[in-house]
Amino acid sequence: MRVVHVVALVVYAVAACHVARAARRSVYADSSSSNVHFVSPDEARELREEVRAMFYHGYNGYMRHAFPLDELRPRSCKGEDSLGGYTLTLIDSLDSLALLGNKTEFASAVRWLSSHLNFDKNKTVSLFETNIRVMGGLLSAHLIASDPALGMQVPGYDNELLRLAEDLGRRLLPAFDTPTGIPFGSVNLRHGVLRGESKVTATAGGGTLALEFGVLSRLTGDPVFEDVARNAMRALWARRSSLGLLGAHIDIFTGEWTHKDAGVGTSIDSFYEYLIKAHILFGDFEYLHIFQAAYDAVMTHIFHDPWYVEVNMDVAVVVWPLFNSLQAFWPGLQVMIGDIDRAARSHRAFFSVWRRYGFTPEGFNLAQSAVQPGQSSYPLRPELAESTYWLFKATRDPFYLSVGRDMVASLALTRCRCGYCHVSDVETHALDDHMESFFLSETVKYLFLLFDSALGGDNIMDNGPYQYVLTTEGHLLPLTPEISFPSEHCSYLNSFCAPPQASSCRIQGEVTAGEGGMGEGGGATGEGSDWVEEIEGDEEGEWEDKTRETGETGETGETGETGEASKGGGAREERGSTGGAAAMGSESTQKAAAMGHGAKSMSHEGMEEGVGGDREELEAVDPNVEVVAKGKSWVLTREKGNKKPSEPLSTADPHSSSSSSSSSSSSSSCRVSRGGDMTAEDEDDEEEEEEEVVEEEEDEEEEEGEDREGFRGRRHGKRRDLQDMSEQFDTYRDLQGFCQGISLWRRLGIPGL
Repeated sequence: MRVVHVVALVVYAVAACHVARAARRSVYADSSSSNVHFVSPDEARELREEVRAMFYHGYNGYMRHAFPLDELRPRSCKGEDSLGGYTLTLIDSLDSLALLGNKTEFASAVRWLSSHLNFDKNKTVSLFETNIRVMGGLLSAHLIASDPALGMQVPGYDNELLRLAEDLGRRLLPAFDTPTGIPFGSVNLRHGVLRGESKVTATAGGGTLALEFGVLSRLTGDPVFEDVARNAMRALWARRSSLGLLGAHIDIFTGEWTHKDAGVGTSIDSFYEYLIKAHILFGDFEYLHIFQAAYDAVMTHIFHDPWYVEVNMDVAVVVWPLFNSLQAFWPGLQVMIGDIDRAARSHRAFFSVWRRYGFTPEGFNLAQSAVQPGQSSYPLRPELAESTYWLFKATRDPFYLSVGRDMVASLALTRCRCGYCHVSDVETHALDDHMESFFLSETVKYLFLLFDSALGGDNIMDNGPYQYVLTTEGHLLPLTPEISFPSEHCSYLNSFCAPPQASSCRIQGEVTAGEGGMGEGGGATGEGSDWVEEIEGDEEGEWEDKTRETGETGETGETGETGEASKGGGAREERGSTGGAAAMGSESTQKAAAMGHGAKSMSHEGMEEGVGGDREELEAVDPNVEVVAKGKSWVLTREKGNKKPSEPLSTADPHSSSSSSSSSSSSSSCRVSRGGDMTAEDEDDEEEEEEEVVEEEEDEEEEEGEDREGFRGRRHGKRRDLQDMSEQFDTYRDLQGFCQGISLWRRLGIPGL
């Protein structure tokens, strides 16, 4: 029986190869540019507005008939809590509203979520879906709502969405408590992982966390989120086969593969996507090195030009000669690494399936050249539109605009009374009463970007101040210094958050307990009444409080909590800033939101006047600084175990080794008075110790051959090095390790430059 099975597989594989070659020939015959009616600028403008109207038909249908439930049933005009009961479609649509330039609706949605969204639910949710849809949506919207440079800043917004994202992240953390570090696939938002939860998870489920969890760590200053995501990725990669391939499902306790089919589609697709995108967003070369090895393995064993199949991860024997619709994202990924030719060939092959049926079925059997039984649906997936957009950006080939036009025409067939319906069968075009949130988050977004970029790109992504990485759910994450250089961005000379030069021995910052948080009643306040507004697309957006009770929306209570700073070295429980440094502006530039050590600091004025501060406070500021009693005063002397005088303390970035470079050299000792008079005996003791300190300093200078000017010179040199690093940012992003065609990348303006 085993021999028969092997022979059957070989025959199946040979047939698949023949079909692939024939299909490749037919693809170019059917889709050649000579047979395509190209899209004119006027037609591109009409298509862009048609896509805009598509978004508002689906969005307004959700708001009228399904909000605040998760998703819309577009035929019956009802709603359903399909994933977690957390207003999923609204969260998933936030950055789409911003991309379309609808500032009013975006601001209203942010205010409503800030005051109503709550994750304290006895609900078991998918870690993967909750991360990419909800976490990603909240983080992207927070970055847009809080940034005046984008023109979408929400008045009164005080980081509420970031705090919600952090709360959600902490509720997801129990899923990572496994022997391998690979997380459970599901977690209860209130109780953690429940007894009896499956110990098998998909590769994509454990490997699609780096972007959202990484950004959350960098905005909150808590590394735990980025650490667990990285550990999960490493654990998966450590269990690759000798061919460099990964399977589809794994036992998170034993580390054994339970499903050894390797591919680039179902159950594994976004693992590869997040490797390269994490490198682009964070500049982390570990992700790039793993991606290079993984990509080479895929192109060697899974790629059968122009198709991708599923093979056994150990021996690379073809087990499924299938094209599944999730594979259609791959050409877009290849654009990001400069592999344009192979991306274009595969895209044309995938589009030939779309043209044949009007949609891409979930599975298309290459050996039989037919829809795979049981996989005939099309749930409004975005992957082909995504690759079409990136290929147009890379090549400016008008062929891709014609592809987008065909897709818009097909999607028009799915329009229902209240939204857009799933296609239950691509051969009969029968419709199903469901509209996934990713239709508004991704499918429509990529088609809008396609036609808008052809007209010059009048949106925050193509015409804004940042380059962006788009998550697997299509959420926008900007390449800003705060995210891409978390340890150094406050240390650059003249950086937007760097404090001025410290003088003498002053401690930078002016944070006391109770500051650094929202403060009481600091939540964003809405309009305080029901309202109906006419919005773009000749549709209305309604904001009614449909939380199963009649009432007004837009009002928020005292949602802010006082962000207190602890005395010890632990992290704060409530974070009042968005990333290790407080919002820097006007007179509040000197405030740091109890970052890192969470120590309670004192103002400059307080130190000069000798007010406030005791031994615990000083020790909490820096555990490496020795505190010595001087009568009724406490003195900061030198670092423990080191004869060199301690550097002046700065709150610019306590996690960064370069943060101390923001201040000048300190004097040999710093005295912080607790108040009160000193006796003559105390003054004599102090003078004697000061003389000892001076003698020690002279000895150190002789031994090390270093004077103060030389020391300052090296520190200024360090700053120059950081400036050079900043200037090199665009250069090494352009290269992307092994990508070719730097001039092409600069012309494209694609994320990662």
